[in-house]
Amino acid sequence: MLKRMSRQLGQWKPSIQRLMNDDAGTVAVLSPPHTADQHIPAARPRLFVPRQLPSRQRLAVEANIPGMPLIWAEGNLSPEYQTAKRALDIVGSLALLVLLSPILLTVFAVLVVTTRGRPLFRQERVGQCGRRFWMFKFRTMRLDADKLQHLVQNEQDGPIFKNRCDPRVTRLGRWLRKTSIDEMPQLINVLLGQMSLVGPRPPVPKEVAKYKAWQRRRLAVKPGLTCLWQVSGRSEIGFEDWVRMDIWYLRHQNLWTDFKLLVRTPLKVITCKGAY
Repeated sequence: MLKRMSRQLGQWKPSIQRLMNDDAGTVAVLSPPHTADQHIPAARPRLFVPRQLPSRQRLAVEANIPGMPLIWAEGNLSPEYQTAKRALDIVGSLALLVLLSPILLTVFAVLVVTTRGRPLFRQERVGQCGRRFWMFKFRTMRLDADKLQHLVQNEQDGPIFKNRCDPRVTRLGRWLRKTSIDEMPQLINVLLGQMSLVGPRPPVPKEVAKYKAWQRRRLAVKPGLTCLWQVSGRSEIGFEDWVRMDIWYLRHQNLWTDFKLLVRTPLKVITCKGAY
């Protein structure tokens, strides 16, 4: 691969040759504007990742979020666990979609009317190792909620934004949040492989930009619908304790841990503790 790059990028051949001699693991090439007519688009980074690079490092490198340090995949990386977890995600999400379909379809129909035809809210989130994806939720706020955020006081510590009595939340939206029904469209994200049934909740990019170095470890595993934070009090827990719970999960990630968290989730949802 590096030899082919040498032929394409003649003026960089000496530098690339030195990388070959040093057996570099990853090569990142940033092209300035004057190279726009060459093989690499202007001002766009390209990453050349050798096939022999370990899979967890390839995942981190390929995520490639500008301005954010690389995050290595952690947790239980054994093929047996990953295969079993993915199978559980597919079977579980399909079963929940079928089981909850009457409720989901009813909520969808009501929101179509009350939101002027925009029942779903799509937001960019940060997944495993910094990969970005679009996460789905039922719409619980006014259509102009983003423009009004500066008028609402943040009641949470750290980079996350929470307000128990957020005036932007609609009456129906408040009930959907209390019951966690607003999160159910994320079963689609689970089916797509962007999320798992169990894993840390996915943050928005502007929150990740404010993370301390140790807090980025919560991005080392695939995000999920439920997690230790979700069954331990949710919004009543401070951000640093939340992150510590996520790090605990990646250190104890196995099918038994996933099973216990899944079993505890329905009861916590019914009690509505910390949900707003």
